Amino acid sequence: MQAYRADLHVHTVLSPCAAVEMIPPLIVQSALENDIRLIAITDHNASANAQAVQQAARGSDLTVLPGMEVQTQEEVHVLCIFDDIEQLANWQNIVDQKLPRLENNPDYFGEQYIVNAVGDYLGNEPRLLLTSIQLSIEECSAQVQDLGGLVIPAHVNRQAFGLFTNLGFVPADAQVDALEISRHITPEKAHLAFPQIGDFPLVQNGDVHFIEDFLGSSTYWVEAPTVSEIRLALNQEMGRRIQIKSLSSIDNLSD
Repeated sequence: MQAYRADLHVHTVLSPCAAVEMIPPLIVQSALENDIRLIAITDHNASANAQAVQQAARGSDLTVLPGMEVQTQEEVHVLCIFDDIEQLANWQNIVDQKLPRLENNPDYFGEQYIVNAVGDYLGNEPRLLLTSIQLSIEECSAQVQDLGGLVIPAHVNRQAFGLFTNLGFVPADAQVDALEISRHITPEKAHLAFPQIGDFPLVQNGDVHFIEDFLGSSTYWVEAPTVSEIRLALNQEMGRRIQIKSLSSIDNLSD
């Protein structure tokens, strides 16, 4: 098994709430400087910059999984993570059909930049990305699973766009692989505060909107940095596992 220190919730300048320095080369550089070997690019309802970050990481020790942070009709944020760009493109086609036809107001919401692997400007995404698509969490999770992706409701302990604030529970028909907790809570405190977590696996990510947001508190012991291997780790199967270090010991993380 190999240990992959990971952050599976990373935004680029395509997300209007992300900082202007969130361009592919700086994302890769910052991840590596934090000893992170596995990330997922998860822009809001969009995916146009995922491949550029993959290209920026070529030749390095960093694996970049393509993904998206989708906002369901319940206003719940869900991480959808895939192995390859083709799967993500198929998911983007579904999201595009369910995304309201609203124009972004960059003065209010922020710019939505599309860039290449070196961070050069290619264009703007004109549609409003910070909105809910017309799919429920159950519908979203079923279609992502059908495409071979991971489904992880994001920052479930947060009031804004969190699963437990908006719904109060994990829907029985939602095909969920794990639940993400924010950087501001430990797994132990999350279980105490939200007993509805039950037996769901927990992950912790930085929800990286700024270069300094990389966290790296989650490490996956897997044979390869793939969706199937991560799923095994989440379920503690076949020798795979995940470990979340408490925030005070992140810098002391070792294999």
